[in-house]
Amino acid sequence: MAKILIVDDEAGIRSILKRVLSKHHETAEAADGQTAVDKVREWKPDILICDLKMPEMDGMEVLRRVQEIDPDLVSVMITAHGTVETAVEAMKLGAFDYFRKPFDVEEVKVVVDKALSIRNLKEEVTTLKKQVRERDRLDRIIGKSQKMRESFDLIEQVAPSKSTVLITGESGTGKEMIARAIHAHSPRAEKNFVAVNCAAISGELLESELFGHEKGSFTGAIDKSIGKFREAEGGTIFLDEIGEMDPKLQAKLLRVLQENEIDRVGGTKPIPVDVRVIASTNRSLRDQIKKGDFREDLFYRLNVVNITFPALRERKEDIPILAEHFVRKYAEENGKEIEGIEPDALETLMKFNWPGNVRELENVIERAVVLCRGKSIDSASLPAEIREPEVREGLDIRVGMTTMEAERMLILETLKTYEWNRTRAAELLGISIRTLRNKLNEYREAGAEIP
Repeated sequence: MAKILIVDDEAGIRSILKRVLSKHHETAEAADGQTAVDKVREWKPDILICDLKMPEMDGMEVLRRVQEIDPDLVSVMITAHGTVETAVEAMKLGAFDYFRKPFDVEEVKVVVDKALSIRNLKEEVTTLKKQVRERDRLDRIIGKSQKMRESFDLIEQVAPSKSTVLITGESGTGKEMIARAIHAHSPRAEKNFVAVNCAAISGELLESELFGHEKGSFTGAIDKSIGKFREAEGGTIFLDEIGEMDPKLQAKLLRVLQENEIDRVGGTKPIPVDVRVIASTNRSLRDQIKKGDFREDLFYRLNVVNITFPALRERKEDIPILAEHFVRKYAEENGKEIEGIEPDALETLMKFNWPGNVRELENVIERAVVLCRGKSIDSASLPAEIREPEVREGLDIRVGMTTMEAERMLILETLKTYEWNRTRAAELLGISIRTLRNKLNEYREAGAEIP
């Protein structure tokens, strides 16, 4: 049952609509615009049915005012034959639909049912947004170690500000989770959080992805795209693995941070944006600056506040609570009754160094839960490489060997250790999967056998 407010200066119209709608809905009336506005504020209806032509305050003004009070209120306008154009203008302002006087009762019912569906959809979207914000809250990030408490304090300090933030840490530590927590605790929490992985998209495509493009601006640009910055308008954009961004694109990003406006690919004029930028990297941007791969001026624009997130091996006291959390999570998802982790399994988890960090731990626990046949996770449920990590001889790196030769040996040896699992090897090496692929292509062209 919906709450419907009927607004019309003609008592007869209000009476007919009330008789038709009160059979299935709760209704209220208002004979003028000001009363309607007051009623919306006090009664909080789901649907507003409002006449366009009224003395003193007309339907257009009522529409403007009630939208300020409740942006999710679904409005339906009533119009006479001569004011259809005005009704269309009302729809441009945000009205859902309109019907004409004299109206057909069945038509009114259809329009109201559609309006109610839209209202329900808006409520579902609002609920989902609240769930996302709750999921991203700082207290949902797990960790009690001193390093984590220091990170939490810094996050709480920086979240309310407008400053750009640079999050540094190894792959798998949870940098995006931190970015989401900053957004969820900021004044921008009601707006969009948009994440972009700069390592996963090539330079030209990344420019279009970030700033948008005009129709026909390049081959394949079939439609206009607003871009991720506009999608994040009023909210936060998270630029993951910023160190992989092409230097030419870095210059455009610097201009966005300086001028608060973007240049769409193929566009003719700049577009203002209001977006907070949070970036992350698993590499040393200072080293990249020395190599000429990253702009120093952009680094200082991004690094207003730096949050260095610790690797899991640096906060091993958090492993037990993380592991227990993942056991509960995946036991529930898989419909299993698992009470916890056996001491021998926990000891094994504590001894391992976790090159893939929290992401790797989560993967191991999910696997253990799926394969577990009893009421608890024991060491036998863990993968062999976790129970008995292989101890390999050191690399044969000699004096006189070039840096490129040493790098090649390290990359290939890491891949062999992890059975040519490129994703895991890239995480351990602290490079992006794209960089690893480029290196392997070089080695293949030089004659190396790469599976």
